[in-house]
Amino acid sequence: MKRITEPAREIDVVHETEVLVVGSGPGGLSAALAAARAGVDVTLVERFGCFGGNITVVGVEGMHWYRHEATVESDGIPREFEEAAKAAGAAVPESQSLSYEIDSEGFKLVADRMVEQAGIHPMLHRAFVAPIMEGDRIIGIITESKAGREAILAQVVIDATGDADVAHRAGAPCEKAAREDLMAASVMFHAAGVDRKAFLAGVQADPQTYKDWGGGGEWNIETSGKEDEMFSPFLHKPFQQAIEAGMIPPHLNTIAGTWGAAHESGELTYMNLVHLAGIDGTDPADLTRGEIEGRRQAMLALEALRSFTPGCEEIRLRNFGMSLGIRDTRKVQTVYRMTEGDVREQGRFEDSIGIFPEFIDGYGVLILPTTGRYFEVPYRNLLPQKVRGLLVSGRATGGEKIAHAATRNMACCAVIGQGAGVAAALAVRQARDLDALDVGEIQRGLLRQGARVH
Repeated sequence: MKRITEPAREIDVVHETEVLVVGSGPGGLSAALAAARAGVDVTLVERFGCFGGNITVVGVEGMHWYRHEATVESDGIPREFEEAAKAAGAAVPESQSLSYEIDSEGFKLVADRMVEQAGIHPMLHRAFVAPIMEGDRIIGIITESKAGREAILAQVVIDATGDADVAHRAGAPCEKAAREDLMAASVMFHAAGVDRKAFLAGVQADPQTYKDWGGGGEWNIETSGKEDEMFSPFLHKPFQQAIEAGMIPPHLNTIAGTWGAAHESGELTYMNLVHLAGIDGTDPADLTRGEIEGRRQAMLALEALRSFTPGCEEIRLRNFGMSLGIRDTRKVQTVYRMTEGDVREQGRFEDSIGIFPEFIDGYGVLILPTTGRYFEVPYRNLLPQKVRGLLVSGRATGGEKIAHAATRNMACCAVIGQGAGVAAALAVRQARDLDALDVGEIQRGLLRQGARVH
């Protein structure tokens, strides 16, 4: 491989803050809000032009689609996202649960207001490039933007990039499965031109359950049994018919999945139908291939729906998400690594910073929290090894394979984020290292913010 040598350069420090959050998805936005509400100066850096991450950038609108009558919720900021969207008219009832589907475009405005009201310093359109280190302590980051390279200094940094970009480059040990073992990536899209009445009549005439997910491709799953007869907005038959008709190549039996809401306006939103194996979200070549191939498959899916699904005779593309949806890349080796037993058997921890319902979705497992079971997330799961001054929030926290299938979900990322934000604020106020904090004080701070820790 050819190499070039960059000349040494001086970089302007454009901003200093007490808590710096890198990435504004559910794990980052919640962390920034929690820290700001705990009384410290907070800066939120985001590479795109809006806050919200998977909700807004990718278009994953079903943040709480696991919710059923007996579900025990974590409350706090994860619930606040949904309630704020409902209050702003940016949410509709979700099709398979007792939750609301958050409108990806409307939530951009909701997030703007939440950031502004909390007094957070927003820094959009800035991509993280490198950490600024003093020995093993991170003291800020370097970003790249239309303004060139800029430095931002902070007392505490929270890595909410999803891919552990900050932690990895700061020297924290990370792990990542082989490309072929990573969870599939998705291209999310929304459709228009649907005859809602005819579409829902077709769904009612042939209702699908979670048992029907056993349709090949990504959709062969293990359940606990209690999910098998529950309704699911699952679409598989039209794509199988399209394969038989020669409209879709036989190897694309992975085209299948769920729709979110059928609107009176003729929109069919949160179309989770395209699943791409072998995509490493930390490899830009893979991302390029996935974006292009995913959009191609989405158009094949629309053609199949147009031909074989009642009410979809005039269906058309409304929009794609702004970016490929990535579920699984680097995981930081944290002080405590979540286990499969923790998420399957209601793990309990003295240093819990939040709870999450027994919801496992990934690697061929689907378990819904219909019986009130839940697990706790320990503060140690946010502390990376070998780097000081840094917390990890969102799906990059350490965990075994099936544990990740639970903690990577957006609402759990927001639970982790709120814990990270409160802890970061406490570390600033007390001028203490993150691993020396009194967990009881973190928990009391979370309780004051409406979160549940046990």
